[in-house]
Amino acid sequence: MRVALLTEGVRPRSPRGAGGWCDRLVDGLREHDFAWYVLAGTAGTAGTVGTAGTDGAAGTAGTAGTDGGAAGAGPEDAARPAIHELALWGRRPAGRAPGALRGRQYAAAYDRLVRALLRPGERSGFGPGLYRLAELARADGGLPAFLVSDRARRVLERVWRSPGADTSAGQPLVCDVLVAADLLEQCLRPLSAPWYGTAPGGLGAADLCHVGGGGPAALPALVAKQLHGVPFVVTEHGLHLREQYLGYREAPYRWPVRALLLAFFRALTEETYRQAAILTPGSAHDQQWQRRCGADPARTRVVYEGTPAVERPAAGPEPAAPTLVWAGALEPGRDPELALHAFARVRAELPAARLVVHGEEAVPGYRAHCAAVAERLGVADAVEFAGRPRSAADAWADGTVVVFSALSQRRPRLLADAMLSGRAVVSTDVGVAREVVGPTGLLVPPRDPQALAGACLALLRDGERRARLGRAGRLRAQERFAVEPVTGAFREIYLELVSQWPAFPAAAPDAGAGPRPRPFARPAEYWITDRRHTAPGEAVPAAAVPVTADPGTAEGTGTGTEGTGTDGTDDGGTADRADGAGAVVALSRGRMPAAGEAPDRAGSFAEAV
Repeated sequence: MRVALLTEGVRPRSPRGAGGWCDRLVDGLREHDFAWYVLAGTAGTAGTVGTAGTDGAAGTAGTAGTDGGAAGAGPEDAARPAIHELALWGRRPAGRAPGALRGRQYAAAYDRLVRALLRPGERSGFGPGLYRLAELARADGGLPAFLVSDRARRVLERVWRSPGADTSAGQPLVCDVLVAADLLEQCLRPLSAPWYGTAPGGLGAADLCHVGGGGPAALPALVAKQLHGVPFVVTEHGLHLREQYLGYREAPYRWPVRALLLAFFRALTEETYRQAAILTPGSAHDQQWQRRCGADPARTRVVYEGTPAVERPAAGPEPAAPTLVWAGALEPGRDPELALHAFARVRAELPAARLVVHGEEAVPGYRAHCAAVAERLGVADAVEFAGRPRSAADAWADGTVVVFSALSQRRPRLLADAMLSGRAVVSTDVGVAREVVGPTGLLVPPRDPQALAGACLALLRDGERRARLGRAGRLRAQERFAVEPVTGAFREIYLELVSQWPAFPAAAPDAGAGPRPRPFARPAEYWITDRRHTAPGEAVPAAAVPVTADPGTAEGTGTGTEGTGTDGTDDGGTADRADGAGAVVALSRGRMPAAGEAPDRAGSFAEAV
């Protein structure tokens, strides 16, 4: 199965070999062919790459490169999936401005999209406007030039200042129109990526798309589904829309611009959830947020983010002195002040207790502020600000009990890592804490130093209970966050999608023109039936007529395979076209061998099925 991984703003493979979520997914599903499509921050940040070829679309055809930045790459590096990169920020892609007629078509589609962002009663026009822009960009490649043109700015200004537009964040100024137009161009840049089409390297040739993170990374998947009928899966470990709302509070733009961009991300998220075949949030907490944004519960499945840390041995013996360990970014959201106030109460009961704080400051001057709080509480001599640890395992090993005092726990990864150490965990009951910790730790209300201190004292004074909860937490984390169950879940999801989606979506008839093709309407044995012994004058049964049309074409007859020049007409079903094994391998790749094409004998029967 050919799977396109779509990510934004990250290097898919760590140069130090640490391996991220995408790496673990690819390594665990080696039976599938993966290709990475990366929306990088700027050009060149995702490795040495090329562009995917297209069948008549704008852009240049080329060979997708692999991330081969490290010298002396071994066989494993040579087998890495191809990486296709598009710079999401910075200078816009080169392209000729559209002519007068095509410019009016661009303006009409852009007007519809902007109205969906600024007029509450016209939000349903976001999807049609988005897909129309993608169709026009695919036809002539003039979308980037149009989005930065004066015509696009005039469309945005006219709609923004028209009666009925949502200006609750303030009336837009001329500078707001200029800034918002540039930001929208960057957000819509994936619509003009040279990734669409059914040629090798195009998203139309993939069996499904897998979006990691949502946001602009979902735009290519939306276009691929609209143009080629390719289904897609969305995996979010931390909701993209929620992060945008948090990040734009400090964005260097005026409030009208922030409101417009947030409206774009909100509309994009709703369209993504509506069109996705399956949503796989990283926690039930994220699943609830997705439902609030319109996600269908029937198409939502929680798949935890697996971590190789489950193989790590538990932490060694506890320190001699009763020690609380706190780890995280030093910022108000993590609320280390709550841990300091609770520790002051613990110190009053256990004078030998200590507190070790691991982490770097995320807000300038916040570490000094926390040190001043410890000094004011009279516990500065027992509090150690240890900075960033060598590893998370070293941080948990420094303590007797692990403490989390955050006001919002959005991702389960840090909690799970602490539980894997075998240390007992005390956490504020926020976000994913109850879901991750469950009955294997102690949960307390946020901003309640007395409750937090009481839970810490209860564990510090009871070694047997502390050890029992530590072992139970480690087993719970190993069960939920192992890599194998995660890859197994996605293996089932991929097969389920392929079994329910048309095998040849590009060749499927339009609605009302006839029945849609059924992917598994015929048993696998049919495709390996050897017809070479059929007599020359013997007619082939109707049920055994092989598929001769190339599924990459919309009509399915009378056209050749794109980019090859091979005639796609049927010559009567001669026996020398392909043998049974070649037909199975070809079917696994989404098509049957064309007339005169040699069968593919590279794969075994088991791999083909």
